[in-house]
This record gives sequence, structure tokens and C-alpha cells, in this order.
Amino acid sequence: MASKRDWLKTGLTILRQDGARALTIERLCAELDLTKGSFYHHFKGIAGYKTDLLAHFETEHTTRFIAGTESAGTPAQSRLRRLLNLVLEDKSGSEGLEIAIRAWALQDPEVLALQERVDRLRIDYLCSLLRELGGPRDDVEPMARMLYLILIGAQQVVPPIPAPDLRDIYALALRLAPNEWEYTT
Repeated sequence: MASKRDWLKTGLTILRQDGARALTIERLCAELDLTKGSFYHHFKGIAGYKTDLLAHFETEHTTRFIAGTESAGTPAQSRLRRLLNLVLEDKSGSEGLEIAIRAWALQDPEVLALQERVDRLRIDYLCSLLRELGGPRDDVEPMARMLYLILIGAQQVVPPIPAPDLRDIYALALRLAPNEWEYTT
């Protein structure tokens, strides 16, 4: 029997590969070679599944990175470096997932609310790190947004920008930032 996590992981894979319309109970059951009874053992219909899937996405693709970064308990510059490494070295099959979630958010208010919350959480976390680094207060939020937009933009181009190239872009952006935010890779 598949665990709830298996169902959610499979859902993210389907979403990434074929979009939100492909997220059906039948497709999930076929992918896992299980019955609808197994699905209903874990979820209260497709609406309940969607809510759990979105929470799983937020946990796996946002809060997990923040928690992993904070667990180091190091100075802000080291945590910023750790965050960059965690995100760029992530091998959880997320390529294309951000695009799929954002496309789904254009059609579904629940997904839009999740996307807004995730974007705000990610930017707020970057702001907290930049504030600790001591750069100009008025530049904190614009810099955090710029760093975040680099990641989102890199995922949108075809083909997506590879992690080593993206790492170089981040290094350049941070070198161009005020001296207080000096960053070394």
C-alpha cells in the first residue's frame, strides 16, 4: 500500500509532467497501480487531495529549504550561501513544477492563494537574511525580490538555466550589491 506521501509525490510528478488537468483520481491510481479505495483511505475526494497536495508542495519546496538553512545556525552570509546551495542542488524532481503551479494558479483561487503565500514567505525569508547582513534598509526588499526573480525567471526560460550558470548569476548579482552585502561563493 502506498503512503499518503507517495500519493502526494506522484501528484506533483503528474502536475509537473502534464499539468493540473491530469490530476485525477484515475490517473493517480494508474500511476501507483492502486485502487480508488486506497486513494480514499488517505483523502476525502479530489478536493481534499488538492488541498493536501498544495500543502505538500509548500512544505517540500519552501519550508524545507528555510528549515534546512536555519538549522545551520550560522551567520546570515553563510545561511544565504546554504540556501542557494540547497535550492540549486535540489534533486526532488522539481524541474517544471514551479511553472505548473503558477499556470494552475491562473485558473484556481486556492492555488493562487498558495502561490501568493509561498512567494511572500520566500521573499520575506530573503529579506530577513539581507537585514541581518546589514545592507541599506531601503534596498532590502528590492534586493530580495531581485534574487527571487532570478530563480523564477531562470525556471521559465526554455531550456531552464542550469544550476552552475544560475550560481554564477547569483554571485554576480550579489557582487553588484552594496558592500555591506558582500557575498563570496
